[in-house]
Amino acid sequence: MSESTKLPKNFGGIDDKRLAAFDDARVLILPVAYEGTVSYGGGTAEGARAIIEASRNMELYDDETDSEVYRLGIHTLDASAAKKKPANMMRHLHERTAALVSSGKFVCTIGGEHSITAPAVEAHAEVYENLSVLQIDAHADLRDTYDDTKLSHACVMRRITEDLKIPAVQCGIRSLSAEEARVIDSLPTRVFFAKDIARPDASAAWREQAVEALTENVYLTIDIDGLDPSLVPHTGTPEPGGLGWYETLDLIRLCSQRRRIVGMDLVEYAHRDGADASAFLCAKLIYKTLSYVFAAETTRVRA
Repeated sequence: MSESTKLPKNFGGIDDKRLAAFDDARVLILPVAYEGTVSYGGGTAEGARAIIEASRNMELYDDETDSEVYRLGIHTLDASAAKKKPANMMRHLHERTAALVSSGKFVCTIGGEHSITAPAVEAHAEVYENLSVLQIDAHADLRDTYDDTKLSHACVMRRITEDLKIPAVQCGIRSLSAEEARVIDSLPTRVFFAKDIARPDASAAWREQAVEALTENVYLTIDIDGLDPSLVPHTGTPEPGGLGWYETLDLIRLCSQRRRIVGMDLVEYAHRDGADASAFLCAKLIYKTLSYVFAAETTRVRA
């Protein structure tokens, strides 16, 4: 039997009770089992659970940062169960996230569908001034309504930029409606389309431009369909032509170095039985991001 099967069922399989406890944790993992407005493939309600399960098989040493960020403490919270009505779900998530953010800890939400990001951003904006959102995504998510609700996963960035009036930078976008195209210039957002990022003559300057457009404090939202479906085929609406693994890491690393990432989420992993590679990638991406965010606070292993 593998050693990993004996590990606790928390993010990272952390077996040191002190490092996995709430009181001593620098990072909180908030799983959200919600897919109330999905419009294509299902499975996101099981996404957080599967990602946490996969994370128990990760090495907790990150060779790039030469660190073990879990030693700052990572506590996995009980999952937020789905509410039947989207409005009730968003209200519940805002209240829960606001309480967690006010504790001074770093909150990483794992979805679940992308609609859960808006209440998380609102909760962070109540604590952190001068907040902006960095979105990695295939879709603009700027519709005003979809399937008769303003709280759809397809509307999340409209709620953030228009209703909350929080500026955004959207990277990897390669799918939007005519409605979104007509309003995009009137909203406080800057879009870096995947087609421009992938041009043969494109340089890495787009990352510099993206980070420069962000404010001092940043909330990072990663819709996993922002990556190419050859890497993560198991997502609700896979779109060809997405970001690569190292392109994504380069962007997040630069953002961590130039700005202060104060909270994050990873959403839209649609679990399928046997989809271990996709779940593991999501877990690894979260852990890599935490390693970047807290690089200045962690001890070097080889130094």
